[in-house]
Amino acid sequence: MRSARVELDWGDGTYTFRLAWGQLVELQEKCDAGPYVILQRLQTGAWQKTRAYVEAFPPMENLMPAQGILAAALMGARDEPVGEDGAAIPKENSSTPSQTES
Repeated sequence: MRSARVELDWGDGTYTFRLAWGQLVELQEKCDAGPYVILQRLQTGAWQKTRAYVEAFPPMENLMPAQGILAAALMGARDEPVGEDGAAIPKENSSTPSQTES
C-alpha cells in the first residue's frame, strides 16, 4: 500500500507530510474545487488564499512544497515502491493457453 508520505525540508527542519482522504475532502470543500484542479492551480499560478504559516513569508517559498505534498497525495510519493512486497514474480513463459477451438 502506498502511504503518500513525503519528507521535505520546511521551516526549521525536515518534516513528513501526508494528506489523507479526510484532509483531501476538507481541502476540496474549502477551495470549492477537486484536488486535481487545486494542483493545476498551484502549477499554473492561479492560487490565492494563503494563511497561517505561510502569509508571513514570500508565497513562492511554499509553492514547491505545496505542489509536492498534493501531488504525493494524488499519485503517491516519488520514492515509494510500486506493487506489493513479496508479490510473486511470474516465471518465464508462464502463460496458460486458453482453448479457443475444438
